[in-house]
Amino acid sequence: MTIPDVNLTEETIFTWGAPPLKFGAGAVDEIGFEMAGYGAKRVLIVTDPGIHAIGAPERIADSLSQHGVSSEIFDGVHVEPTDDSMIKATEYARAQGPWDGFVAVGGGSAIDTAKAINLLTSGPGELMDYINKPIGNAKVPEGQLKPLIAVPTTAGTGSESTAMCVLDILSMKVKTGISHWRLRPTLAVIDPLLTMSLPPEVTAASGMDIVCHAVESYTARWYTSFDRKKPEERVTYCGSNPVSDLWCEKAMSLLAQSFRDAVHRGADDLEARSNMMMAATFAGMGFGNSGVHIPHANAYPIAGMVKDFRPAGYPQDEPMVPHGMSVSLTAPEAFRFSFESAPDRHLKAAELMDPRADKLNDQREQLPAVLISLMRDIDIPNGIGGVGYTEADVPDLVPGTMKQQRLLATCPKPPTEDDIADILTKSIENW
Repeated sequence: MTIPDVNLTEETIFTWGAPPLKFGAGAVDEIGFEMAGYGAKRVLIVTDPGIHAIGAPERIADSLSQHGVSSEIFDGVHVEPTDDSMIKATEYARAQGPWDGFVAVGGGSAIDTAKAINLLTSGPGELMDYINKPIGNAKVPEGQLKPLIAVPTTAGTGSESTAMCVLDILSMKVKTGISHWRLRPTLAVIDPLLTMSLPPEVTAASGMDIVCHAVESYTARWYTSFDRKKPEERVTYCGSNPVSDLWCEKAMSLLAQSFRDAVHRGADDLEARSNMMMAATFAGMGFGNSGVHIPHANAYPIAGMVKDFRPAGYPQDEPMVPHGMSVSLTAPEAFRFSFESAPDRHLKAAELMDPRADKLNDQREQLPAVLISLMRDIDIPNGIGGVGYTEADVPDLVPGTMKQQRLLATCPKPPTEDDIADILTKSIENW
C-alpha cells in the first residue's frame, strides 16, 4: 500500500475547532463545579456594569464559592471594546492577579475583553503585538492560556465559540481583532434564562450578527480554493467547509423559526430565546472556522467612524453603532456582489432564512430581499444612512474596509476598492 502525493499548490486541508459546551436553563449555576475541575482556586469574573446590575456575576461568584473557588468581579468592560478599554482591563487584572482562570459573563464585549486579559496576563507582550496585520504585529501566543469559561448573555456574537476577539483602535478609528486558536474559551456555558430581559433593540441587533455570521460563512470561499499553506501558516479562517456548513445551516433554520418571536415576544418566550442562543453558538462554530467576509469588513469602519448615532436599548452616554447592526447594514448589497461566485449557496441561504419567501425572477435578488424583509420587520436601520452616513462619507469608509484583508480574503469574489465604494454607496438606503 502506498500513499499518493497531493497537489502541493492547492489547499487540501481544513481545520475545525470549538470549545466544550454546556447548554440549558440553569447551566450558569454549574460554573463553580466546572471551574473547580480545572484546579482553579482564584478566578476573575469579567463583565460590564449593566450585567453586574442584574446580578448574574454574583450568582456565578456564589457558584464558584460553593466549590472552593474564590473570585473577584471586574465590571469595567466597555460596550464595543476599544484598545484603551482592553488595556485598562488588563492593567487591572495584572495588578490584582495572579489568577488561575477567568469567567466572562456578558455579550461579545465581555467575552472578547476576557480573551484579551487572558492572553496578556498569561505571557509576554502588549495588545498591539497581537493585533492582526497590517494594523498590529500578529504575534503568536507563546503558550497555553488559563482556563476561560464564557457565559454569553446576548444571542449574537458567538464569541463563546470562536478564537478571536474584536476591538476598536481609537487612534485609527477602525475596528480590528486578534485571531488565534489559543483564544478560544475552554468551556462555553450557555443559559437562555440570562437573555429573557434583553431589550428588543438589543435582541434585533445581536441577532443580525448571527444572521451575518451564518450567511457570510456559508457563502465564503471553499477551503480548497486557497493556496496550500504550511502548518504554521494555516489561519483560523480556512474557508467554508463540510463541517462549518452543517452548523451554519442549522443556525439559519433556527433563526427562521425564532428570530422574529425573540424580538417581538422575547420576554415570555423561552423557546425562542433558547433557539437564538443555539443559533448564535452554532453560527460561531461555523464562522469561527470558515470565516466571514464583506459585511463584517464594512462593519468595522462603520462602527469605528460613528458620528452621532445612539441606538435605542443601549447606553446613551456616547455614539455607537452596535456590532450586529453595523454588519447588517451593507449585507444585502454585499450579497448581490458575491452572488455570481456561488449562486446555489446564496439561494440555499435565502431558503433557509425564510422558507416561505416568494421566489423572485431575478435570483440575485432572493437573498437581499429576504434580509431586507427581516431587517424591516425587526426595525434595523435601513442602510448606513440610517446611522448617520451619507455618500460623501464613502471615501473615508473604504480604507477602513480595505484594512480588513483577513476578512476580505475569505470572500469568494475578491473586492477592489471601487467595489467596496460601490457597495457602500448602494447601501446608503437598502432596497
